[in-house]
Amino acid sequence: MVDAPDGRPLLILNVIRSVNPIHGGPAEGLRQSVLATAAMGHVEEVLTLDGPEDPWVRGFPATTHALGPVGSHYGYSGTLLAWLRACAENYDAVVVHGLWQYHGLAVWRALHGGPVPYFVYPHGMLDPWFKQRYPLKHFKKWLYWPWAEYRVLREAAAVLFTAEDEARRAPQSFWLYRARPAVVGYGLTLPEPSERGTPELFLQAWPETRGKRIVLFLGRLHPKKGCDLLIEAFAKVAASDPALHLVMAGPDDRSGVQAGLQALASGLGLSGRITWTGMLTGPAKWAALQVAEVFALPSHQENFGIAVVEALAMGVPVLISAVAATRRERLREGVLLKVLGATRAQIGRIMVSEYAVLGLLGALAGMLLGIGGAWGLARFLFKVPFVMAWLPAFGIAGLLLGITILVGVLTGREVFRETPMAALREG
Repeated sequence: MVDAPDGRPLLILNVIRSVNPIHGGPAEGLRQSVLATAAMGHVEEVLTLDGPEDPWVRGFPATTHALGPVGSHYGYSGTLLAWLRACAENYDAVVVHGLWQYHGLAVWRALHGGPVPYFVYPHGMLDPWFKQRYPLKHFKKWLYWPWAEYRVLREAAAVLFTAEDEARRAPQSFWLYRARPAVVGYGLTLPEPSERGTPELFLQAWPETRGKRIVLFLGRLHPKKGCDLLIEAFAKVAASDPALHLVMAGPDDRSGVQAGLQALASGLGLSGRITWTGMLTGPAKWAALQVAEVFALPSHQENFGIAVVEALAMGVPVLISAVAATRRERLREGVLLKVLGATRAQIGRIMVSEYAVLGLLGALAGMLLGIGGAWGLARFLFKVPFVMAWLPAFGIAGLLLGITILVGVLTGREVFRETPMAALREG
């Protein structure tokens, strides 16, 4: 982040529907952002439609202008537009967090065509997964899109994504789409060690986890998070180690979601192997990360969210759903590992392991297709017995495995040369 043109620190206004942590990533990401920005010598303020007496407003670590409460989820407020028109000129930039609510449209109405630039953080809300999963809701959004969110994104100085794949997929949601995409990193400031809680804090609160190997899910219990996939996958490995224990830490985002997941767990015989903690914040959240052996987030749709960053910062191995990562994204992942203290040898082993798995899967798929095709030709075309030549087949599979690892390591060599600052500048 650079200073303002006159050399003074930047003053940035963040506009968000609510800073209530129950709403998940956007509110927590903003909390982390204002702390990181303050450490760099700049200032962020927050404009929200929460009530000024709400406890999450009073405890927020930045000057917070609370203009609510408002009665609807959409959050229409004439006071918000008036405030922006009167006060926005005092800021160097404005950042809108989230879509599909009035605060984004209000920023556009107040600032478009003016001297103060505004930016938009969709926070994953443009992913086409929603279009496929909820077609009726998507139709309703289309009615709103042309005269509201399309204009908000079109005239923003930039639309901020946390992963290249998120930016690439965003235009697939609506054919009427114009935006200036920018991929940015999620900032994080770890609390002081004395404020992170301790493993004992978590174990005392949930004694059934003592002595267990913890698989941690941390997030809203929402259909897009793939909690059902996690529970089903856990059921397949739970019998192999009685010490494995799944912790589902997060609020029930919609009525009935947690009950459905608990019914699924019960049907799989996992009721005693899963702890449901509800939402964790502050020391309790950091304590959960300290006891976790692995962090799992098998989302159907996800950007590079704040929970992933928190787990990585605490040194917890992360399992997230596969994405179509580009070469630049993989480079940045390697640089992030270096920043977190990974050695050259450790990064090398991680790269070899990843490409070995990819090569093995490709080789097995090729063998199965080849054997099946050869058997079909011998049986139905040439009318001769099929005799499998196993040695050449495994030799070719081994060759494919070796080529995949070699190509992957050679194309990833830049990880060892790239500096963190260079990767961030290019991002």
